[in-house]
Amino acid sequence: MSLTTLSFPEKFNLADYFLYDRLEEGLGDKKAILFGDRSWTYSEVANRTTALQHWMKSFGINKEQRVLIILPDSPAFAWSIFATLSHGAVVAMGNPDCTKDDLSYLIEYSRAAAVITIPRVAELIRDELQASDSLKGLLLVPEVASFDDPEGKCELSDSLKSSCTEVARLADIVNQPASSRIISNTSRDDVAFWLFTSGSTGKPKAAVHSHRDFAFNTEAYAKATVGYQRDDITVSIPRLYFGYATGTNLLFPFSVGATAGLFSEYPSPETLTQFVEHYSATIVTNVPTMIGKILEFEGNLDLSSVRFHLSAGEALPETLMTRFSERFGQDIYDGIGSAEMFHIYCTNRPGDIKPGSLGKVVDGYEIKILDKDAQGPGAKELAPGETGVMWVKGDSVAHGYFQQRDKSWETFHGHWCRTGDLFRLDEQGYLYFSGRADDVFKVSGLWLAPLEIEECLLKHPAIAACCLIPVSIDGLTKSKAVIVLRDAFKGDALNGDVLKAEQLTSEIQQHVKDHLSHYKYPRQVEFVDELPKNDRGKVDRKSLIASNNDC
Repeated sequence: MSLTTLSFPEKFNLADYFLYDRLEEGLGDKKAILFGDRSWTYSEVANRTTALQHWMKSFGINKEQRVLIILPDSPAFAWSIFATLSHGAVVAMGNPDCTKDDLSYLIEYSRAAAVITIPRVAELIRDELQASDSLKGLLLVPEVASFDDPEGKCELSDSLKSSCTEVARLADIVNQPASSRIISNTSRDDVAFWLFTSGSTGKPKAAVHSHRDFAFNTEAYAKATVGYQRDDITVSIPRLYFGYATGTNLLFPFSVGATAGLFSEYPSPETLTQFVEHYSATIVTNVPTMIGKILEFEGNLDLSSVRFHLSAGEALPETLMTRFSERFGQDIYDGIGSAEMFHIYCTNRPGDIKPGSLGKVVDGYEIKILDKDAQGPGAKELAPGETGVMWVKGDSVAHGYFQQRDKSWETFHGHWCRTGDLFRLDEQGYLYFSGRADDVFKVSGLWLAPLEIEECLLKHPAIAACCLIPVSIDGLTKSKAVIVLRDAFKGDALNGDVLKAEQLTSEIQQHVKDHLSHYKYPRQVEFVDELPKNDRGKVDRKSLIASNNDC
């Protein structure tokens, strides 16, 4: 069947598609999840999923009510998702390391009927849990290192016992005798997932997705384009609460009967290579920031088991892709997706990689590059080589944003989604990212696209990472480069040697002048140890702009 005509039955549930169908295929005894030295088969995951679904039923969670999962990466994340889907409820996910304010917002905004989290988070938002009118159940999962027991007992304080009607611990549920599965007759168009945007323009908003959205992209991208296989073992730098990793490191491997390798430790070059080696991982989900750190890491990194790497979340500069491929001899399939479309719809792929580009459109999707002011997908397409806003069409498009109708009308146009990303398309169909439409700014009356200048900066031998932002100087908008230096260049510039810092600043500015139009060089340069990140692991451009313009 052509991906453009791919369809799913009217009665359809993602828990069947990703999990229970594997049992029907005879894969019950195959390892589905690795965590430290322990593993769980598809049958064991299904048993725990069913037990958790019975818990949800016991306190009266209803179809399409939200279940808010706020967990580190551990096996419990998997059966929390599958139990929610199987029950006909809606998965919403949050970062356990968010601030109290951000977590409180998720509780209020999602109106969650159940929260599944670790004791540390539950204690932090105890007041919000007690005040919630919608909350019926709280499930506590132990917070453990990857080589500890993720199903062990965890503390249950008296204050948490009174936080809602039903409070339980994971160990008390999954260790019960196996129960029969409860079948929920869901439609392919029933709501299944909320995926939160990164909140670049304010508080995160939920893109509302149905069951078939995730299945469509899995068929089009994971299976048909990058080629997940049954003997693959996956690991991920992005955490599972991020829709990018929910797909690549849980749902996609489950869809083909592969194995998801999880670890709860903080992602770093050291932890990545530790778990790649320990699991003999074949697919690595990564982000450009970590790829840069890997290239700067001077220790031994054994990635020899890996078939390919994935990159998304932010643009991967050509310089980093080339350096990585030269060092490790492995391919990175760089692509772009969004919460609004669930996952990746434009990517490099096996046998077709063009460094500097984000590859071609995934089969089953359609892309147009339109003028920034286009009001709908019927506007005239720009000629190849011209930069405009990308519009994408595909069967994974969200219903809209929850409680955000005005923004939904701006973004969703029937089958089409206005991404807000600036792209140009070449004659061969390769797409080149030029930044977010709302990131560009004017200096001396001329437009600057930060991404172009950042990519130029990264070609300087001293620079490991950077971000270009607008700053106000004497009432005028100017450009400023916030730069992380490579280790060999850090000492003098960051340790108070003003003269050497000024000299390096001049060299960097001249480097941009030598490679781009003169007006594009950064008027200011600041050296920092790290760039701030948002909860999706992307450079937090918004906070950098705010901190540099509040002074």
